[in-house]
Amino acid sequence: MGQQTNRTIQQKLQAAGYKLTPQREMTLQVLLDKDEEHLSAEEIYMLLKANYPSIGLATVYRTLDILTEIGVIYKVNFDDGLARYDLKTTGSEHFHHHLLCLECGKIDEVFDDLLVDIEPIVERDYQFKVVDHRLTFHGICAECQAKQLNKKGYANESK
Repeated sequence: MGQQTNRTIQQKLQAAGYKLTPQREMTLQVLLDKDEEHLSAEEIYMLLKANYPSIGLATVYRTLDILTEIGVIYKVNFDDGLARYDLKTTGSEHFHHHLLCLECGKIDEVFDDLLVDIEPIVERDYQFKVVDHRLTFHGICAECQAKQLNKKGYANESK
């Protein structure tokens, strides 16, 4: 599994009848550079605007729609009201899973395909052809757990 390259993405765009315009290339570069951050369209726009003041938010949205349509990125919702974008990794059959911290909002990725054994059961028992799946675990990350323990320890010491 690995990150897609600018070249492979350009080939996908061309195969779908799109050109790699400078605006699309800039948007792609942000996604490639920040591939672990699950950015929203607005966050991508703000990063681009700093270096390319002429780019518009509508252009960023159109580019993200195209990249989603051709399978370069996934559009993901993490219950925070924002659509976020995640680069599809090469060599993986399915979308990777996520760990969402309910305290700090941090999102970690899980690349193990944890549902591969469940798919045949779903297909057999529900006559449902699975083409992909998405899984997000909601919980408390290690850093927030440590902070909670420290707060409890401090509260106990002050009594």
